[in-house]
Amino acid sequence: MELHAELPEGPVLFVANHEGNFDVPVLISALPKPFGFMSKAEVKKLPVIRKWMVEMNCVFIERADRRSAVRAIREMSDKLRAGHSMLIFPEGTRSRGHGLGEFKSGFVRVAKDAGVPVVPVAIRGTSAIMEQNGNWIRPATVTVDILGAIQPVSIKQAGAAEVAAAARDQITRRLERRLNENTAAS
Repeated sequence: MELHAELPEGPVLFVANHEGNFDVPVLISALPKPFGFMSKAEVKKLPVIRKWMVEMNCVFIERADRRSAVRAIREMSDKLRAGHSMLIFPEGTRSRGHGLGEFKSGFVRVAKDAGVPVVPVAIRGTSAIMEQNGNWIRPATVTVDILGAIQPVSIKQAGAAEVAAAARDQITRRLERRLNENTAAS
């Protein structure tokens, strides 16, 4: 794990790319702050995991229900204002290692409403643990890079699309750098 900028004090909204099923466990071990995260509502059907996620201050969303998305945004903002850092995957679904998807800008509203910094996180290699192996779990090299925070004043001044693009660009550049490092080492 590499920290490329000083992590702001207080709660933050971590924004990460979403490669695979192991992103959350890897990020729990790598990020220096405890956090809750947004998850699809189907996960609530798993009793032990549901209880653990509730304790972590996670927020559940019915992806097909627009009202659920509005409630989830409000709930995440409330948790951030209460002092809990949160994590969101703005791609909305796992890429399975096939490039970075488009970032939905809903996370900008969360950060703006809560008045907290957005901290982009680039994660690489988690899809090699499972998704790229026919759903068999295999060892893999994973990197997590915590990038420069986008401060609340910048979030308030810029449009949602601009902030989403800035976070995505930071993550894209870091992932490309990691790819180039691996290619040069081979």
